[in-house]
Amino acid sequence: MRTQKITGWLLIAGAAGVLVPYTLLTILFVYPDILRKDTGEILTRFHAGGAGLIFAWFAFAILGLPLIPAYSLIGRQGGKRSALLSVATTIGIAGLIVQMIGLLRWTFVVPVLADQYVHATDDTSRAMAVTGFKIIHQFAGVLLGEYIGQLFTIIWTILVSMALVKMKWLPKWMGVLGVFSSVIYSLAQAELFATVIPGFPVWDMAGFIGSTLWLIWLILLGIFLIRRKNTQPDLA
Repeated sequence: MRTQKITGWLLIAGAAGVLVPYTLLTILFVYPDILRKDTGEILTRFHAGGAGLIFAWFAFAILGLPLIPAYSLIGRQGGKRSALLSVATTIGIAGLIVQMIGLLRWTFVVPVLADQYVHATDDTSRAMAVTGFKIIHQFAGVLLGEYIGQLFTIIWTILVSMALVKMKWLPKWMGVLGVFSSVIYSLAQAELFATVIPGFPVWDMAGFIGSTLWLIWLILLGIFLIRRKNTQPDLA
């Protein structure tokens, strides 16, 4: 029971660790809408944000780390009873790691490019900063953080939802919520294809709605594990 409670609190802490800095970035940097602006405007506004904005991005990258041991504990506690959980654990942790790597570009790479852009004395230097940002954003952001990271998170959520409902650790509606939020979240992947295929159909609200529902599901999962009674089947 103690392990269940620890897992639950880690899930809630990880969800809060994602939500709080994300909310802060929407205030300080108008994120994610800022990413639809001209690259020069992105770099200029980032530079104007100073150290506070850099540390906000750092917090966004690392405060979700409690999810790694939480995923691991779920897999370890239920892996012997469900092959899905064993597979899900590996996929989920890999997804968290690549998302963290992608986000850390805002702490260790983008500040250099923003400084170069703002203090450039000629158009060539400014153009190089713009090109550098586009390349690192497309690779670390779009490919690693958003495509692979989010896709692995979606797969983890679906597998965990199915496995925990099947083993009667969660009610069916929790499984439905996990799968539903994942389906909505997956629709946001269309935005990534739109960065390389002009005119690709996109639902702008998919990312916001999907990620919000996912965070709600994650917090509820944590609460269920914390409140789980001794009379229920043991997770160990």
